[in-house]
Amino acid sequence: VQLVESGGGSVQAGGSLSLSCAVSGYPSRRACMGCFRQAPGMEREAVASVDWDGRATYAGSVKGRFTIARDNVKNTLNLQMNSLQPEDTAMYFCALDRGGYCRTYGDWGQGTQVTVSS
Repeated sequence: VQLVESGGGSVQAGGSLSLSCAVSGYPSRRACMGCFRQAPGMEREAVASVDWDGRATYAGSVKGRFTIARDNVKNTLNLQMNSLQPEDTAMYFCALDRGGYCRTYGDWGQGTQVTVSS
């Protein structure tokens, strides 16, 4: 199983970025797909997840600004990030919970950097 993120970059506060995650080697349609981030010196935190039925869950810090969506045909995940703030700066990872419960993520991408300047 391989997860490949793309779309990170640098943006000024208030700007937007869109992250994509392509899954190969596993039919993800029954899996839960999640996005996580880790800033330097900080623990990894969950950002958003979407289960096989399209139900999305967000961290309180991103609710209303980020939107997660999946395409079960293309086997991809997208995270649209709007109104970005410097505190959103982190390495962002996508992950797969094959069991579908959005609890235990066993497959991870390599991450993509998001930097937001003030």
